Amino acid sequence: MSIANDSKEILRERAYDILRSEYRPLNAIFAPKTIAVIGATERLGSVGRTLLWNLITNSFGGTVFPVNPKRFSVLGIKAYPTVAAIGEPVDLAIIATPAPTVPSIIRECIAAGVKGAIVLSAGFKEIGTVGIELEQQLLAQIRESQMRLIGPNCLGVMNPITGLNATFANSMARPGKVGFISQSGALCTAILDWSHRENVGFSAFVSLGSMLDVNWGHLIDYLGDDPHTESIVIYMESIGDARSFLSAAREVALTKPIIVLKAGRTEAASKAAASHTGSLTGSDAVLDAAFRRCGVLRVNTIADLFDMAEVLAKQPRPKGPHLTIITNAGGPGVLATDALIATGGELTELSADAIASLNAILPPHWSHHNPIDILGDADPNRYAKTLEIAANDPNSNGLLVILTPQAMTDPSQTAQQLKPYAKLPGKPILASWMGGSEVSQGELLLNQAGIPTYPYPDAAVQVFSYLWRSSYNLRELYETPVLPTSCTIVKNRQDAFSTTNHEFSGGAGFENRQDACSTNYEFSDGAGILPACIQAAQIIDAARQEGRTILTEVESKQILAAYGIPTVQTCIATTEDRAVECARAIGYPVVLKLFSKTITHKTDVGGVQLNLMDENAVRNAYQAIKSGVQALAGEENFLGVTVQPMIELEGYELIIGSNLDPQFGPVLLFGTGGQLVEVFQDRSIALPPLNTTLARRMMEQTRIYKALNGVRGRKAVDLPALEQLMVQFSQLVVEQRWIKEIDINPLLATSEQLLALDARIILHESDIDENQLPKLAIRPYPTQYATPWTMKNGISITIRPIRPEDEPLMIQFHKTLSEESVYFRYFHLIKLSQRIAHERLTRLCFIDYDREMALVADYQNPETGTHEILAVARLSKLHGMNEAEFALLVSDSYQCQGLGTELLDRLIQVGQDEKLDRITAEILCDNSGMQRVCKKLGFQILRGIDSNVVKAEIQTSKPSPKGSEASTHPN
Repeated sequence: MSIANDSKEILRERAYDILRSEYRPLNAIFAPKTIAVIGATERLGSVGRTLLWNLITNSFGGTVFPVNPKRFSVLGIKAYPTVAAIGEPVDLAIIATPAPTVPSIIRECIAAGVKGAIVLSAGFKEIGTVGIELEQQLLAQIRESQMRLIGPNCLGVMNPITGLNATFANSMARPGKVGFISQSGALCTAILDWSHRENVGFSAFVSLGSMLDVNWGHLIDYLGDDPHTESIVIYMESIGDARSFLSAAREVALTKPIIVLKAGRTEAASKAAASHTGSLTGSDAVLDAAFRRCGVLRVNTIADLFDMAEVLAKQPRPKGPHLTIITNAGGPGVLATDALIATGGELTELSADAIASLNAILPPHWSHHNPIDILGDADPNRYAKTLEIAANDPNSNGLLVILTPQAMTDPSQTAQQLKPYAKLPGKPILASWMGGSEVSQGELLLNQAGIPTYPYPDAAVQVFSYLWRSSYNLRELYETPVLPTSCTIVKNRQDAFSTTNHEFSGGAGFENRQDACSTNYEFSDGAGILPACIQAAQIIDAARQEGRTILTEVESKQILAAYGIPTVQTCIATTEDRAVECARAIGYPVVLKLFSKTITHKTDVGGVQLNLMDENAVRNAYQAIKSGVQALAGEENFLGVTVQPMIELEGYELIIGSNLDPQFGPVLLFGTGGQLVEVFQDRSIALPPLNTTLARRMMEQTRIYKALNGVRGRKAVDLPALEQLMVQFSQLVVEQRWIKEIDINPLLATSEQLLALDARIILHESDIDENQLPKLAIRPYPTQYATPWTMKNGISITIRPIRPEDEPLMIQFHKTLSEESVYFRYFHLIKLSQRIAHERLTRLCFIDYDREMALVADYQNPETGTHEILAVARLSKLHGMNEAEFALLVSDSYQCQGLGTELLDRLIQVGQDEKLDRITAEILCDNSGMQRVCKKLGFQILRGIDSNVVKAEIQTSKPSPKGSEASTHPN
C-alpha cells in the first residue's frame, strides 16, 4: 500500500468519524448550537440569572434563548414564554425552575424536539417520597423519547474547549486535557477554585447530580471518544449502574487513564452474615476489586486525584514496582524508601554494571546501593551522569530524583541538566525539589520539561506506587489466560435448558438467549449425564420446594462435585449404629459433623467431633453432638451426623467463597481459611467470572500466597490446579443465581491434592422472583451462542464466541490470510507483525460481551486434538446509538464453504436478541463477494462516504430471509 493510499485511508476514517459524531446524542449537551434557558431571570443571585450570564459572557459559538413566561426580555435578550414558542430547533434545554414544574417542562421539550436537557433544580429524591415520585415521572418521559438528560440537582456542564459554560458556577474552567466528572456540585466549585490556583485545565467539567439518565458509563464513553481528553478524573459518591460503569471504564482505561476518588471508605459496623464470606466482603473492598477489574485507579485524596492526572499526562506507566532513588542527602532517601515499601513498591536492586559505572563517576563515599546517595556536594553534572546510569539499568522501572538545597547545590542548573531525560521509554521520572522558594525556578524548569515535581519525596513515591498499581491492574486485565483443561463445548442447542437460572437482559446485553449451560462441562445427549448446571439446579430446586434457604453440607458438596471441585468422602448417618457402619466403611480415624437443614455454623453448637479412632469414640461423639444441639438449638435441628475421613492437615487451609454485594451482585473471595478465618482477615476479592489469570491475581493479593509457593522445605501447592478450581467455582457462581452465599472452608491445599473439607450454601429467600435475582456486574461468557455446524465440505466445526484464551489461535489464523483478504477487511494492508501484536489482539480477544460479540469458527483436528480458528465475525455496538457495525474475515483456505454467510446470519440473530435498530458495515466496492453475502441476508447496499466504499445496512427488527437454508449458500 502506497503512502498516498495510506493518507487517503486516514482521510476516509476521519470523514467517517466526523459523520458518526453528528449522531452522538451527548453532543447536544456538550456541543450545542442552540440553548434554551428555562427559568432565566434578572434576579440577582439567582441560579437562572447566573446561568444565563455565564452562557452569554463565554462565547461557545451558538445562540441562547431565555424562556420565561412573565418577561419579554432577560438581560437584554428576547425571552419566550415556552420552548415551543422559540420557533427554531433547540439542541439543549437547561432547566432552573422549581422541581414540581420540571416534569411538565420536560414533556414540552420532548414535544418540541429538544435533544438534550440539564436539570439544575433540586428537590427530587434527596427530599424523600415526593421527590422520588417526581424523578419517576421524569424517567418515564425520558425513556419514551430520544432526549438525554443530566441531573437533576446538579451544577451543570462546562466545555472549556468551546467556551460552553452551562453552569451557575462563579468562574469558567481553563481549557486542558483532563475530563472531570463529579456527583457533588459543591465539590465541583471547590475543584474549580483549586484548578485556577494550580493552573489545571479541563476538556470537560461535568456535575452529574442524581444520574437519573446519563450516568458514569455514558460520560466515560463520550470522553473516551473525545480527542481533547487525555485522562478522566472522577469524584464518586455512588456507582449507580455498576455494569455500565465497569463496561465503559474497561474499554476506555486501556488508552486513557481513569482516576477515581470514591467518598465513603469507612465501613459501618459489620452486619451479621450466615457465611464466613459474608463477614469478610465489605462494600469498600468490593469496590476496590471492581476498579481493579476495569483498570481504574483509585486514590485517597483530592490532591492525589490531580497529581495522578498530571503525571499520567506527562509520564509513562512503569512496567514493574522497582524504583531507583537518587538523592544528595541520606535522610530524604530513607523517608522515600519507607514510603515506597509502605505503599507496595520495591527498591531497585542495582545491577553489577550500574554499580561499576557509578563507582567510576561518584566519590568513594557514595552509598553503593539504592537509594543512590551522591552526597551533599553534588553538582548538576554529577546528577545528570548518575541519572543516565540509573535510567539504563534494566532492573529499574522508574526514577525519583531528590534535591535538597546545600552549599554546592544549584537547583536550577541541575533541573536544566535533567531535562533531556524527561521522556524515558517505559520508565517514569519524578522529582522532589525540597526547599520552597529556593528551588522554585528549578521546579518550573522540570515541570515545563514534563517531569512532575513534588515538595516532599514521600508524595512523589506515593505517585509512583499509584502508577505501578495502574500498570498492574491493566496487565491483570490483558494477560492471556490458560484455557481450562476441562473445557469442552456444549454439543447441541438445548433450548429446553432455557429455564435454568441464567440472566435475562431484556435487550440490554448479549445474554438474553441463555439456552445452554457451562462451557466447562460436556453434555452427553441421552447418556444420562447431565451438565453441571442442571445437576446443581436440581439440588437447589429440591431445597427451595421444601422452603429451605440453607443447604445441608452434603447437598453443598454435591453441587461442588458437579462442577468438578473435589470433595471429601461423606456419609450421612441418622442413627448411632449407622454412624458406626459409615466409619467402618471409610476407615478410622473419622470425623463426625452435625447434619442439619437449619444450622450453618456447626462448631457454634458443638457439632464437630474430630479424630475418632474406634467404634466407642464414634458412638460417644454421636451422642455428644445430639445432646449439644438439642440443648443449644432444639431437637428439631438435629437430623443426624455426617461421617468423613479424618484428614491430616499437612497442607494449607484456604477459603473460597461468594457473597452478594448490593451494588455489584455476586463477588468472589479467596484467602486463608480455617476456624480463625475472620481473625486472620487474609483475603482478596474479585468479581466473577474468572479466568486463570484473574484467579492467579486473586491469590497474589493474599499473604498466604507466598506460602503456597513453598516455604521452609515444604513443596509448593499445585497452583495451576488451584487456578482451575477457582475458575470452576466462578462458573458455579455465575450459573447458579439462586445461591446467595457459598463457602468452601476449609479447602485443603497440598502439593498432591485440593480437597473441599467443608461447604456451606445459602439460597435467596423464596419470596424473591427469578427476575429479581441480582445481576452479575460483568457479563459472563455467552454460552448460548456456542453450537456445532457443518461446512459444505463436510467438516464439522463449532461456532462460538471468542474468549481471551484464543489469542494464540488468532495469531495462527492471521498467518493464513492473503494480502487480498487483509486489504478487503481493513481497507489497507497491515503487516502480520502488527496484526498479531499482543497489544492489538487483547482488544480483539478480551471483549466485553455487553458491547461486542465476536464469533469464531473453531475447528478441532480429530487426530491431533489441536484447535484452529477458520473465521471471525464481529458485531460492535456504537456508543450512544442503538445500532452496531459488523466485520467479517474468513481464512483463504476455507472461503466458499458457506462460512461467511452462516457467521453473518448469526450476527444478525445476535442483533435481534439485543433489540438493536440496525446493523451496518462499510465494504470496499471491489469486495463483490461480501456484498453478495450481505444482499443474500437482506442487507441494503447504499452509497458510501467515498467512491471506493459502499454501505451495507439491515433493520434488525426484521427476520433474516436465510432461515434454515444457510449451509446451502456459497460464501
